[in-house]
Amino acid sequence: MSRSLLKSTSIVSGLTLASRVLGLVREITLARAFGAGPLLDAFFVALMLPNLGRRIFAEGAFSQAFVPVFTETRKSQPHEEVRDLAAVVMGTLGGVLALVTLIGCLAAPLLVWAFAPGFRSDPAQEALGADLLRWTFPYLMFISLTSMAGSILNSYGRFAVPAAAPVILNLCIIGSAWISADSVMVLAYAVFLAGVLQLLSQLPSLARLRLLPAPKFSLRDARVKRIAGLMLPVVIGSSVAQVSLLLNTSLATLIADGAVSWLNFGSRLMEFPTGIFAIAVGTVILPALSARHTDRSPEQFSATLDWGLRTMLLLGLPSAAGLIVLGGPLTATLFGHGRFGAHDVLMTTWTVWAYGFGFMGFALVKVLVPGFYARQETKLPVRFATIGLFCGMALSLTTFLVSRRLGVEGAHVGLALSTSLTAWVNSILLYRRLRRDGIYTPSAGWMRFGAQLFVATALMAIVAWAGARTDWMALPVTGRVLRLSATVTVCGLAYFGSLGLMGLRPRHLLMGRRGGAV
Repeated sequence: MSRSLLKSTSIVSGLTLASRVLGLVREITLARAFGAGPLLDAFFVALMLPNLGRRIFAEGAFSQAFVPVFTETRKSQPHEEVRDLAAVVMGTLGGVLALVTLIGCLAAPLLVWAFAPGFRSDPAQEALGADLLRWTFPYLMFISLTSMAGSILNSYGRFAVPAAAPVILNLCIIGSAWISADSVMVLAYAVFLAGVLQLLSQLPSLARLRLLPAPKFSLRDARVKRIAGLMLPVVIGSSVAQVSLLLNTSLATLIADGAVSWLNFGSRLMEFPTGIFAIAVGTVILPALSARHTDRSPEQFSATLDWGLRTMLLLGLPSAAGLIVLGGPLTATLFGHGRFGAHDVLMTTWTVWAYGFGFMGFALVKVLVPGFYARQETKLPVRFATIGLFCGMALSLTTFLVSRRLGVEGAHVGLALSTSLTAWVNSILLYRRLRRDGIYTPSAGWMRFGAQLFVATALMAIVAWAGARTDWMALPVTGRVLRLSATVTVCGLAYFGSLGLMGLRPRHLLMGRRGGAV
């Protein structure tokens, strides 16, 4: 079981790594071409709104509600029933999203006015944001249908094609930035095209599984109602999580030109390692947990969660430490070129530090939430996410008001810290409930495993600190790349080498027959 999960996670992680590398290339290209200013701020706001909808309806609510129901149908019903379920859900989801997309495009000026209040002082920037949004908003429909197709493929153990889809978006934006660095409108056209291509890329794989029927629209279908019933609390929970990002972006438009971009670039650096393994582990264990729940195997359910947590900590702790210690070198090396100046590097570095503080919170949520959704328990994650959101929003508003009153530079850092606080509160509440209900019981060896990770991470942080001690902006681009590459390589050797010396072996991440680590 764990070997299969490791293989699937490796596939997803490898393809996600390719996507994340291209994502960094995309951000580097945008920073160099446009800098951190009003034009790029307008594009990021226009891209943020459909992305919020995607995270709520597609990755957040729909996939978490759909996968358990689809897995149950696949394991207990003939293929024709599975095919019919795919047809009804595809048609109904597509119809609803088409209506939402139409409304979003028509209401683009109002959405920009409401969610980017800082643009109101510049009518040209406000109009640009609305024009951009009319082209980016349809991405919500295309990527949500792509997510549904990917959920079906994941349920059949086909992880490669869905994991490769984000590469298309990155390639389209990179290509468009090279075509024209004078207008950000071409970036919006690229987002629209990427949505269409991402959906088309999933269809051949669905056809090979004989799961590409003619869509059927039916809001009255019992299965659609069941999925919708499971989705409703998840929509609330996902919305709660995204409201924090929406609030922070809105406040950032009031701070200074470039603040939205600083938050975006800092977030991208945090999301790079998260996307490589955190999302990969979460994607892989949801179908596995759903199957264990359907098979009524509580020991294996707990063992799968245990495996996910061990894997997440093994890879997440050094990533969090690296973001904090190497935040400056990473920002200077990747973004400190062209129109992205030294001040932009400093402001983004502070953001990376703030996000690095919450990195493990973000990562652990990806493992813990499937422990609820696989059992079709959707209300508790909503409650916990809501509590976390209110804590984060309180910090956002407090830091924003205080910094505005005192004229403190770097007010956007408080916004990033609030997001990190939200993730930590959410993850702690999720973990406590799984333990309290007896859903998750840690396997043997956690004390030793934790001590090994602590020592290895501390050693790696010391190595990273030594390598970071220089004026990075004074170095030529080649010098930055070489020094950062050497530092990261030595850090990796120090981390995994020390773990090996302390006796940690790959077999220790496998699950034993009774659900414990061996």
